[in-house]
Amino acid sequence: MGLTLRSLALMAALGVALAVFLVSLGFFRSEEEAKAAGRLSLYRSTVISEVERFSHLTYVLARDSRVIETAAGGAVSVLDARLATFAARAGLDAIYLMRPDGVTISASNAGTPESFVGHDYGFRPYFQTALAGAQGRFYGIGATTGLPGYFIADPVRANDGGLLGVIAIKLDLTGLEETWRRAGEQVFLANRDGVVMLSSDPDWRYRSLRALLPEQRARIAQDRQFPGQDLTPLDWRPKAGARAVVDGAERIHLSALVAPHDWVLHYFADDSAAVTRSLLSTGLVMILTGAGFLVAQVRRTRRIGAALRRSEAEEAQLREANERLAVEIEERRAAERRLERTQDELERASRLAALGQLAASVTHELGQPIAAMRNHLAAAEIGGQPPERIMPKITGIVDRMEAITRQLKFFARDTREEFGPVDLRAAVQAALALVEPNIARVGAEISLDAPDRPVLVRGNQLRLEQVLTNVLRNAVDAVEECAERRIDLRLGLGAGAGWIEVRDTGHGLGQASLDELQEPFVTTRESGRGMGLGLAISANIVKAHQGRLSARNTARGGALFRIEIPQEDMEDDLSAA
Repeated sequence: MGLTLRSLALMAALGVALAVFLVSLGFFRSEEEAKAAGRLSLYRSTVISEVERFSHLTYVLARDSRVIETAAGGAVSVLDARLATFAARAGLDAIYLMRPDGVTISASNAGTPESFVGHDYGFRPYFQTALAGAQGRFYGIGATTGLPGYFIADPVRANDGGLLGVIAIKLDLTGLEETWRRAGEQVFLANRDGVVMLSSDPDWRYRSLRALLPEQRARIAQDRQFPGQDLTPLDWRPKAGARAVVDGAERIHLSALVAPHDWVLHYFADDSAAVTRSLLSTGLVMILTGAGFLVAQVRRTRRIGAALRRSEAEEAQLREANERLAVEIEERRAAERRLERTQDELERASRLAALGQLAASVTHELGQPIAAMRNHLAAAEIGGQPPERIMPKITGIVDRMEAITRQLKFFARDTREEFGPVDLRAAVQAALALVEPNIARVGAEISLDAPDRPVLVRGNQLRLEQVLTNVLRNAVDAVEECAERRIDLRLGLGAGAGWIEVRDTGHGLGQASLDELQEPFVTTRESGRGMGLGLAISANIVKAHQGRLSARNTARGGALFRIEIPQEDMEDDLSAA
């Protein structure tokens, strides 16, 4: 009988140990998966940041007057040096200009053994996409250098809209691999065909996640995306429950989609620590259970002895029984308090986990606007102007994030939006509302002289609001440190065009001409106070409206900007409406 009870007790203990091990293993694995999800989110944000960091540079370069002149048949030597300076300061592999037939006529690496000049890249998908009028993007091994890179391209057009060529940049993303390796991570990035492009393990690079179809191999060969690579399948096997076997070892496996190419980032994590922690937890629980059992046995023996000793005095027995009951009640209350503290700690841990996810989400959402600002800053740094004029000092980024986000949305809009009747009074009011926080911050006085009737011109209201917003922000920044902080706005109609004048009492244009200020990355503000792209973008928008943007210093100090937008075809627009 005793042997049977001991056997049952042993089996019960083993059952409890197994249950504790399985429960703790599930908990610790979930914890490891949560950590892996956080790391994956961080690496995904890093990849997107790297891909988007220079996404607007080709857009700006395609509208550069020297690029347009060279594409139209001008001398290439000046542009070669200019592109070489841009590439060196921005840390780019190459910047190069191609004719519509795909042959490179100017490049930042001209005159070097790896020069792109004279090579035909018309077969590349990024060139064909840019030739069709959109921004082209592509990742592959360089046809000239044999080194992998990320290519971005935009069409170069003449003033009349005719296609002159394609400007492209090559960006090296292999630094991501080194970051992953230094962190001891197992990460790789695969394209939509399932071919590994970047990996923390060099043996995984250019391996396919599954056998490629003949048509996939044919397309890859046609694009010369991975020349000289066998693209053999990787030794891996996905499993259910966020796990996979890679190179014979089972790991936690999480993946995330990386826009805009439908790339997939795969992250692997070792969870052997979860098994070790589960074993330790099980051992600790068994030790505590054994100790509790021994304590219970000792206490039971003592209670029996005490009951025998108190048998001659029932009153004493009842008193001691009440005391024991009080002790047990207090122990229960203490246990309940400990349970409540444990629950509070679990809730706090849950809130911290939610906060971590929120932080990762905010990083992802703000990663692209901040990356775009860095892109414009990098372009300003390579503009070839003195640092005191072109190195903006980015201050108040938190207070101005909403305005920056709204301005960057203009880059995502279709630049071919239709024109129609626009009331310049409404555009001015919208721009004033957008820069109201900036006006309030510097305490500027605003005056508006506008007619009572609509000031109608032909254009796109959102684009005109962007021009007015850029000019107003320049005026607000110009008067910030002046004794008199005044900005006067006037608008009206005349000579078949609507006009707006913005006059400020700031520091003026200095020695810079308007043509110089319209150069990308040139600014008259001190370092850190602007990206140098406002007037360049505004000038392009006004030019697209067949209008005129002028600026001059005033006699009383400060600057006056005048924007003129014609009213051509207004009657047709109004009749169509």
